[in-house]
Amino acid sequence: MDGGRVAAGPDADLVYASLRGEKDAFAELIGRHWPVAVSLAARVLGSADLGHDAAQEATIAAMNGLDQLRSADRFGAWFCGIALNVARRWLRQMRAELRMRLPDQASPERGPQELAELGELTAAVRAAVGQLAAGQREAVVLFYLQGLTHREVAAELGISIGAVKARLHQARSSLIPPLRPFAAPEETAMTVPAAGPEWADVFVAEIRRNQTDDLTRQYHVMVLAEQNGDRRLPIWIGPAEAIALALSLEAQETPRPLTYQMAGRLLEASGGHITEVRITRLTDATYYAAIMVDGPAGRQEVDARPSDAVNLALVTGAAIRADSALLDEPGAGGRPEWRDFAVATTEVARHATEVMERARKTCP
Repeated sequence: MDGGRVAAGPDADLVYASLRGEKDAFAELIGRHWPVAVSLAARVLGSADLGHDAAQEATIAAMNGLDQLRSADRFGAWFCGIALNVARRWLRQMRAELRMRLPDQASPERGPQELAELGELTAAVRAAVGQLAAGQREAVVLFYLQGLTHREVAAELGISIGAVKARLHQARSSLIPPLRPFAAPEETAMTVPAAGPEWADVFVAEIRRNQTDDLTRQYHVMVLAEQNGDRRLPIWIGPAEAIALALSLEAQETPRPLTYQMAGRLLEASGGHITEVRITRLTDATYYAAIMVDGPAGRQEVDARPSDAVNLALVTGAAIRADSALLDEPGAGGRPEWRDFAVATTEVARHATEVMERARKTCP
């Protein structure tokens, strides 16, 4: 030791020192192999940020399982292998979320009559869109068919976001007459506004995690609870988002601002602030959220994942609300029963804080 730091030596020496409880030794090990682990995870996930988050989770796993390492001189390969496994698990989870369907649904396969009706409707929509004015038609194709955001459509067409919204509004009005025959009877009176959702104030009650040593089968659940009520809304989230939530719930200080803290400060520096976040709907076993932002350009609604929206709400102090109907019938999404999972809020936050503190000493 020299000035509180472990002298550089073979990985095996540092592994043995770590097992003896010398915390700086483990930080030295992680620092040596951190860049490679992040690079490998990022290559699998296609994102440097996700690669960094995966390496953080791998660090926690390595710290907990160090006594299971068979060959101390192969710590680097072992640690990078854990990071790769974490990244591959996340990739499978992201793909699975796209394929999941709610239980007890009717078969998604359409019958001959439905296919015929769908073909007729498709032809009618194409014909109606083709009759729109050129500017409206371009906006409709980019926004509804190609899935671009208002901002992306504006950049593509070289117009303002307000002009994009105006064109889409005009296009919807123009499409009502030719498509009216295809609307259900209750949908034909399009001039009558539908009743809006009833919003319920909620808070993050806990983070739960299933008990397993297999990282590929480890799941996290964010449990939202109704203010002054008994209803709960469980939402499946990724490990990185769960760690960030746990740190906020436990009020743990981090050596450097995390992603959500930085995003909140950037928004504040630009003259905006988040007024509230909303869990808006459940579609095909996927929850959707919106972040309400007040800024120099007025109020904006930003589409977001619930885990990201809630994380931002916690670091900015914004209110969290959910459509009351979601609390009445929370979607399980085909996953295991979340009530069987153990509450892991404090555990996740403690492990994350310890790992970040040790990594900070080695990788300032």
